[in-house]
Amino acid sequence: MRIAKLWIAVVAMLTVMGCNGQNKQEVKQQKTSTMNKAIVIFFSHAGDNYAVGNIEVGNTKIVADYITELTGAEQFEIVTHKYDGMAYNPLIKLAKEETKNGELPEYEGDVDLSPYDTVFIGGPVWWGTYPQVMFTFFKKHAGDLKGKTVIPFTTHEGSGLANCIEDVKAAFPEANVQKGFSIYGHEVRTEKAKVEKWLKGLGY
Repeated sequence: MRIAKLWIAVVAMLTVMGCNGQNKQEVKQQKTSTMNKAIVIFFSHAGDNYAVGNIEVGNTKIVADYITELTGAEQFEIVTHKYDGMAYNPLIKLAKEETKNGELPEYEGDVDLSPYDTVFIGGPVWWGTYPQVMFTFFKKHAGDLKGKTVIPFTTHEGSGLANCIEDVKAAFPEANVQKGFSIYGHEVRTEKAKVEKWLKGLGY
């Protein structure tokens, strides 16, 4: 009789353990299926840049690549050839005029933002905010980020985030715009750890 009771107890314990293992598996699968899908939207300028000289890969592109590597986010680069081959001083003069006049340069291609829950938005700081070509993108997608988490970032040489956060909030008033991140352009090639620390703070 005692042996029979002992056997029943062992069977019951194994059954409970099996159920717990199954529940853990189900929870893991559920977490995987509900993970936020993210994308990095960015503009980056290669060529003649302040403090780093003539570079083949733009500072912001490097940060965007770090984000993709560390979070698995997809990318869409805002590309215009308007500034190709320009020396730094003429480029900044042109950028100043574009900002002053509220110009909206065209960019190549486009992206559907509907599948994404989190949108990183990054670019250099030109005259106190993002380059105007990014505002072309913002205007085109003004209603596409409702309820989404938006995380701005910048590369700069002393401007920090400038007015970028405020401008993103104004462009996407129904988005959940988070605290932004900024990094010096001359640091991006050697200070990946700063980007990693920022992303860890966001839960990545």
